[in-house]
Amino acid sequence: MAQVLFFALFAALAASGLAYAVLQPRIANEKKAASRLGQYSRVETNGAARVAARDRVAETAKRRKTIQNSLKELDDREKERSRHANNPPLRRRMEQAGLSLTERQFMIFSAGAGLGVAVLLLVLTGSLPVMLGGAIVGGLGLPRFVIATLRKRRLKKFSEEFPNAIDLIVRGVRAGLPVNDTLRMISTEAAEPVRSEFRKIVEAQQLGISAGEAVERLYQNVPLSETNFFAIVIAIQSQAGGNLSEALGNLSKVLRERRKMRMKVQAMSMEAKSSAAIIGALPVLVGTLIYIMSPEYISLLFTESMGHMIIGGGILWMTIGVVVMRQMINFDF
Repeated sequence: MAQVLFFALFAALAASGLAYAVLQPRIANEKKAASRLGQYSRVETNGAARVAARDRVAETAKRRKTIQNSLKELDDREKERSRHANNPPLRRRMEQAGLSLTERQFMIFSAGAGLGVAVLLLVLTGSLPVMLGGAIVGGLGLPRFVIATLRKRRLKKFSEEFPNAIDLIVRGVRAGLPVNDTLRMISTEAAEPVRSEFRKIVEAQQLGISAGEAVERLYQNVPLSETNFFAIVIAIQSQAGGNLSEALGNLSKVLRERRKMRMKVQAMSMEAKSSAAIIGALPVLVGTLIYIMSPEYISLLFTESMGHMIIGGGILWMTIGVVVMRQMINFDF
């Protein structure tokens, strides 16, 4: 019995050894194949990860370069716009003042104003030099002074209404409306002069001009820091993307805070302005009162050469004092 068990055990060991000898190369080959497949998979996975990482880095670099190019282009445009905004031509100043005059009509108006002032001074004084001086002032200074006053008034009114227009754009974008539709709403519903300026933007877009370029023209028509900020925000959003409603909301908040600060500074400087006005008008008022009360006493200033020199020196120093006081109380925003 023991011999039979020993024989069976020996046969099993022999069969196992034979099976191992036969199957061992195949098992080894399968292990090598699995190992090579695993190495290839890891290499492929690492390669894909490296490619993805390289693509992400390239995309980030490309986006950064695009933003840098956009900012550089905006800076160049800003310098060019500032150069034209600081010293605009006559036709541009008349448009900014809200006048529909041509340059020819303006020249005719200037000639008429100069002629009218010259005739008036000739009738009142009878002096040819005074008449010529009045003609120069009336023909060259008075019309430009009127345009400058109307232009300043219109720009001030635009700056007061512009934050409301930006808020309308913000609400429209948050409601899901395209920017072009919000601009069209402003061109029909906003108050003047914002309505007419945004109508020009809508008309430019209808001619095929992009929104960034159309808004950029707004700064040329209305040379204010507010319109410059608005043009920069729209240009960056159109080229690099971003949350337009949030950017314009922040811009509207900044503009309103600037306006509050401007009003606060004007209120605080009103005392200095009143003092400057009183000091500047005091010599004229005192001289007029003395002339009314005792014309013989003050007439020497107008009849003697020394009196003419005194009047000229007084006018010169009063002009210098008024200019200095104006610069001291004039705050630029």
